[in-house]
Amino acid sequence: MTTSTRGTAKVPAVLVLEDGRIFRGRAYGAVGETFGEAVFSTGMTGYQETLTDPSYARQIVVATAPQIGNTGWNDEDDESRRIWVSGYVVRDPARVPSNWRSRRSLDDELARQDIVGISGIDTRALTRHLRERGSMRAGVFSGEALADDAALLARVREQPQMTGASLFEEVATQEAYVVPALGAKKFTVAAIDLGIKGMTPHRMAERGIEVHVLPATATVEDIYAVQPDGVFFSNGPGDPAAADHPVALMRGVLERGTPLFGICFGNQILGRALGFGTFKLKYGHRGINQPVQDRTTGKVEVTAHNHGFAVDAPLDQVSDTPFGRAEVSHVCLNDNVVEGLQLLDKPAFSVQYHPEAAAGPHDAAYLFDRFTSLMEGQRA
Repeated sequence: MTTSTRGTAKVPAVLVLEDGRIFRGRAYGAVGETFGEAVFSTGMTGYQETLTDPSYARQIVVATAPQIGNTGWNDEDDESRRIWVSGYVVRDPARVPSNWRSRRSLDDELARQDIVGISGIDTRALTRHLRERGSMRAGVFSGEALADDAALLARVREQPQMTGASLFEEVATQEAYVVPALGAKKFTVAAIDLGIKGMTPHRMAERGIEVHVLPATATVEDIYAVQPDGVFFSNGPGDPAAADHPVALMRGVLERGTPLFGICFGNQILGRALGFGTFKLKYGHRGINQPVQDRTTGKVEVTAHNHGFAVDAPLDQVSDTPFGRAEVSHVCLNDNVVEGLQLLDKPAFSVQYHPEAAAGPHDAAYLFDRFTSLMEGQRA
């Protein structure tokens, strides 16, 4: 429950973590209360794209950059129809936004969409705490929602864990829609929306692909009704271990041998479809500065990430799966987490990170070209 309030800079607020750590600051955005999993994002820019990324559903995002809101809020950079984060935590909010595209302040937009936030806390200390203890349940409270610390902590501990959470259907489109190719149409792709970002079909459209975005509840028959040259599985929130329908759907595509590409949640779904397990990372990868090596080329890329779960697959061997041989194609150089998979006997691959990457970096944009090459090869 939230209450939108303008001019909240002097309203007290608290962030309560489930392990009992409390940070005190000022309300930012809406005044009220909110709950979610506290996670941190290391991006120096791109907060509008972060806040509107459906993969952040049910998460309270901590911005590690000290000052947030300098460029305000515009009407062009949203990745979806609304802000999806449960709450927002910043250290030093910009007093006055300054950008030629800005239409309003970040504070005003958070309040308009009833997103409860907190500012004026030591986000460096909070980030270090989450790195040491791991992502955890949290609550932000301000205004009439404030109470004694013990009562607030009890409310936080009543909230559901992210492990086991099935959230992709909550954020996905309810109706299919089409993103037309830019220029001459070369291919048709069926994209399964598990929390898709707007930039993803745009990147495909730039390559002459007509994208049919389908609901998460789509069937194999729905996919092949659009006569796709390729099938795409998007990013999304929640625990991949709870995503049985997308796994079954992907297996149906793999059985038919249609070129397949998955991003983020789609990578985890491919992992499960091939018979690998998934697990929850201690604090995840979130931000736009994560180093990943493409093992197929040896190239190291600076990449954009947003994931709290990962695929459990052997890093240094080819695995036999129900759909042929598979291997880990990409790996994170910080912690050796699996960042990509590819089949060696079928035209299918995936990455854990975001090659569409608004607001950048764009090192991995070639992956859309790789998908296009798979479809060209299949057609030939």
